[in-house]
Amino acid sequence: MSATNSANREVATLAGGCFWCLEAVYDQMKGVISVESGYANGQVANPTYRAVCTGETGHAEVVQITFDPQVIGFSDLLDVFFVIHDPTTLNRQGNDVGTQYRSGIYYHTPEQKAAAEEKIAEIRAKGLWTKPIVTEVKPLERFYVAEDYHQEYFANNPTQPYCQVVVAPKVAKFRKYFMEQLKA
Repeated sequence: MSATNSANREVATLAGGCFWCLEAVYDQMKGVISVESGYANGQVANPTYRAVCTGETGHAEVVQITFDPQVIGFSDLLDVFFVIHDPTTLNRQGNDVGTQYRSGIYYHTPEQKAAAEEKIAEIRAKGLWTKPIVTEVKPLERFYVAEDYHQEYFANNPTQPYCQVVVAPKVAKFRKYFMEQLKA
């Protein structure tokens, strides 16, 4: 069966700061079919980037990842997630500050919820972070695709200063620690 068969597709929704960073990484991961930048779990229907940036809509910047579970598992996506962002900073990643930059796993199924809770417990037990993990684990309530110019942002703007300083190092970190999971 091919990866285009809907039976071989699952969806994960993750928030780890700026969606450009997460999209740039997951786009390169084996088994990932597509990645869409967007907004999740806020109170405003069809939010704009400008509105989300105020922090008043309640949305998180997220990526929605469609993947083939026969190639890569949800747990593998979480392994990458917990390496490429800091899950101990509340409502921020680096200089990006606000509730829209929170760390979150927005599960689609009870199995994803259990896997997320298990992964967080495993990381805590190993003492990988000195500060407490603040990643929220909540059901996905709503997802809105971000404006077109946010899609494939890093691929389309690799020399943009933010991409050079913030996104590129996360992509390099992914490549360093997960080389075997890179697409050919």
